[in-house]
Amino acid sequence: MILVFDSGIGGLGVVRQIRRHTPQLPLAYLADNGFYPYGEKSDELLLNRVVKLIGEAINMLQPGAVVVACNTASTIALAALRQTYRVPFIGCVPPIKPAAAASQTRHLGLLATPATIRRPYLQDLLDKFADDCTVHSLGTPLLADMAEAKFRGEAVDLAALEAAVAPMFMAGPTIDAVALGCTHYTFLLNELKVLYPGVMWFDPAGAVARQTEAVVARQEQVADGPERAFFTGKLPDLEIMKAALADYGFSEVMVAG
Repeated sequence: MILVFDSGIGGLGVVRQIRRHTPQLPLAYLADNGFYPYGEKSDELLLNRVVKLIGEAINMLQPGAVVVACNTASTIALAALRQTYRVPFIGCVPPIKPAAAASQTRHLGLLATPATIRRPYLQDLLDKFADDCTVHSLGTPLLADMAEAKFRGEAVDLAALEAAVAPMFMAGPTIDAVALGCTHYTFLLNELKVLYPGVMWFDPAGAVARQTEAVVARQEQVADGPERAFFTGKLPDLEIMKAALADYGFSEVMVAG
């Protein structure tokens, strides 16, 4: 059993990629929707909550590894999680490296939450992999909400999406590659490609799935377990969510409260 964690539905894009790479691998999903959105919370609050919440899930589920499929949680809590629990952790970071490698104009876009944008960890990535690029970063809380709504079957307002993203493209010369720094944004990729057809978009989900496959391959055995999705807050649209989560292999949905 591998546990995948996110603040909401964003980590399900990582689940989808893990299923493609290792379809036999049993998964559990934990969404901290009771504390969503993460992007506007303080570092101290998030650190304490994420470490405690994942610790409780580890004690209950005994996973062979934990995938922190959330950029904000990874940049804040990954080091503390690794120090606290004797379980392999796979984090999620903005795909700066592949975006920089592909860019011809050397002007990159970065879409993320405000919390991820201000992390020192992000600057370290930029210094290491994109030191010869100009990076136009946009921290916006709007896209995660759009992704959550789309997952629940609502149509994406393309005009609203374009208005939310446009400031990044107005910041300077031609951006030809954009790194998605929030796993929620995976669910808006099709719309973003329609709005900006000449741009290369880089999603972290595939890299996280490949790293998960590598970590699991080093283990002698990963125990089975029921494939359940857990939510820390109430789901007013529970029946809609149950149907959507079944498509990701979760036949049972557990909701707190």
